Amino acid sequence: MKKIKITALAGVFAILAGAASSANAEERIAYKSAKSGTSYYQMGVELANAVKAGTDGAAILTVEESQGSVQNVMEAAARPGNYVFTAPPGLVSSAAAGTGPFAKRPNPRFADIRALFPIPSLTMHFVVAGGSDAKNLADLQGKTILLGKGSFGATEGEKYLDLFGLKDKVTVADAELGNAADALKNGQIEGFVTAGSFPAPNVIEAAAGGSIALLSLDDDQVEKTGRSRQVIPAGTYAGVDVDTVTTSLPVFAFATTAMSEDTAYLLTKTFWEEKAELSGESRWWKAVDPELLGEGEVKLHPGALRYYEEAGVSVPAALK
Repeated sequence: MKKIKITALAGVFAILAGAASSANAEERIAYKSAKSGTSYYQMGVELANAVKAGTDGAAILTVEESQGSVQNVMEAAARPGNYVFTAPPGLVSSAAAGTGPFAKRPNPRFADIRALFPIPSLTMHFVVAGGSDAKNLADLQGKTILLGKGSFGATEGEKYLDLFGLKDKVTVADAELGNAADALKNGQIEGFVTAGSFPAPNVIEAAAGGSIALLSLDDDQVEKTGRSRQVIPAGTYAGVDVDTVTTSLPVFAFATTAMSEDTAYLLTKTFWEEKAELSGESRWWKAVDPELLGEGEVKLHPGALRYYEEAGVSVPAALK
């Protein structure tokens, strides 16, 4: 009789332990973002906090440092289901097609990548020292500018100089972009080019160190770049009191079909429900709205699509 009672109690404890374990279960998701110290890494931290708060801890995002979008996409071929990463949609399309950076490293799993939601776009900034009359790209002529190396902004900036006949009319400084604000303040350069969400930390730093101006593109120039038209509102940076017309490259959060529909639904739903809170924390989230789905090139994850349909969000046919 004694033995039977002990066995019965052991069974009860096992059931209670199982219930407690189930109640404390968390959906853990890896979030591959960017280099630490960048605005996109900071966005990842903010998003992780928002997801934890919005799901009462039912979903936990672990932010991982990355060396860039190509690495993020490459890892999608090997990572398990709860892997989320950021990248421009065009890069994901290149991966699926086996072109561009992926021409020598194709993988059939790239075709399983699916979009969740947009995050702040990579926005081009053409920054020059204030006190000048520079207003558009042509005013870069004769100036020493810093492009940096290896980044999207550096590559895009070089492309624009060539596209608009400025390549042989400016001097490009040989220095790292991280030194741009100090170099501008000290007069070593007269301007720099950077890409990031706005307000961009390095542009904020430059504006704090002295007056700056942002150069605008006209509509014809925007069209020639093949990028999306973007307006940086007046007042985004200290001393810049007019709207700046520039270009941007959309960036999305992606998963793969290995992620469950319910997890993708929860993550997408929580992002949009917490976006107002995120926007109050950092201004770069204010530029994100459902209309940015139109900038996507990659089909939505079924879980994300379920959320958009329930929320009555118009989704381009190409993304369904």
